[in-house]
Amino acid sequence: MKTEALGAWSKRLRGVFGRYKFVLLVILAGAALLLLPSVGEKETAAEQTAEQTSLLQSVDALERRLEAALSRMDGAGEVTVVLTVKSSGRQILAQDGKTTERGETTDTQLTTVVVSRGSGSEEPVALQQLSPQYQGALVVCSGGDADAVRLKIVEAVSALTGLGADKISVCKGK
Repeated sequence: MKTEALGAWSKRLRGVFGRYKFVLLVILAGAALLLLPSVGEKETAAEQTAEQTSLLQSVDALERRLEAALSRMDGAGEVTVVLTVKSSGRQILAQDGKTTERGETTDTQLTTVVVSRGSGSEEPVALQQLSPQYQGALVVCSGGDADAVRLKIVEAVSALTGLGADKISVCKGK
């Protein structure tokens, strides 16, 4: 009895699918198209996360390089550096402009210039790469109580980060 019921249902489904197969295909294609923008948003979020990770890695790398360089200074001893970032590095992209004048009004349209890399991928053209802006620096070192060492450290950190002396704190460590 169960197999007869299943057989009847399968015949009904085949009949419905046979009559409405094109309608079902259009509905499936529409659903697939609706999902495409959300895939692009996920990629954009992934790109932003990758940029943030890249920024953190570059700041961390600069901290390690500063630590290595400052620890070699006479009297500094073991050094730990902490940098805070005010704004991340960014790119200035090339733009193409079109100006239209109509009477007293002027309309300007800017579009970003892109370069095709083959296989459908495009990249914007970068004119300039700006480094991150640092907000402050903390340097903890065993020789941080000596004025001459503090001055050398402040000058070195200032030269490498662009921070003023008032944004750099040098403390004595253990």
